[in-house]
Amino acid sequence: MTENNRLQALVFKDGESLQNSTGLAVGIFHQSENGPSYLLLPGPPNELKPMFFNEAIPLLKHHFQQDEQLISRVLRFYGIGESELVTKLADLIKQQTNPTLASYAKPSEVTLRLTVNTLDEVEGKQKLDYLEKEILTRVGDFFYGYGENNSLANVVVDLLKENQQTVSAAESLTAGGFQALLGSIPGASSVYPGGFVTYSEETKVQFLGIDATLLKKYGTVSKECAEAMALQAQQLAGSDFGLSFTGVAGPDSLEGKKAGTVWIAIATKHHVESYLYHFTRDRNYVRNSAVMAGLDLLRRKLIK
Repeated sequence: MTENNRLQALVFKDGESLQNSTGLAVGIFHQSENGPSYLLLPGPPNELKPMFFNEAIPLLKHHFQQDEQLISRVLRFYGIGESELVTKLADLIKQQTNPTLASYAKPSEVTLRLTVNTLDEVEGKQKLDYLEKEILTRVGDFFYGYGENNSLANVVVDLLKENQQTVSAAESLTAGGFQALLGSIPGASSVYPGGFVTYSEETKVQFLGIDATLLKKYGTVSKECAEAMALQAQQLAGSDFGLSFTGVAGPDSLEGKKAGTVWIAIATKHHVESYLYHFTRDRNYVRNSAVMAGLDLLRRKLIK
């Protein structure tokens, strides 16, 4: 064992150690007789979060048992920025006492944490229900799920499972990003049979069987190309839905289309429709935004 690793296992003489299930550094809790108590946790988020929720919270409840309790609920939103969300909820935020309401901007989404301090769990949850109902009457169209560690991809996979449906994809500018994210979710194999990454015009013809004359006439960054890709993905994979992504990631323009221009299409056996998006910022942002937009498009189809 290296000296650095040995140091990570050291604890206070009078401290309690907290197990680290994802790393080496143990957590430490030290309760003073008359002064403050100390809780030391590892810095990396993938070690800190499991330790805090699985080890620290039960320990703190044991040492500082109180009649009152905090109950929190996290609401997740996609397709609305934090500033717009806060504006729509300005009066609720200004008037908040108990429960409280806090917004957090995250990559591609916003979360709201509702927290109530209560002596009665049932009454506390009722207060959260009332506040949540008021929030969703204003911004419910952007709400997609609950939970601190949830994600849009998780929700989509769960909906596909509930509906007993499948999705395949044909990707150009996202270069497999949608399928990689979907495949990272446990259990995705039951709803995702496979797909295609066709970055060039030639591979769109070769692997998807898209008519070359269509691409010559309309270009690869077009409604027609996106719809043909989605239809072929659905038919070739035999899935319930086919999703396609084509566009210009940037920084240069392509086929006379500006960077950030993205077409996303969704197809079923009997129908196909497409949507045009314009994303700004850098290349990676455009690609990631396209993936998230595709997930949300599919989610909305699944809940209809």
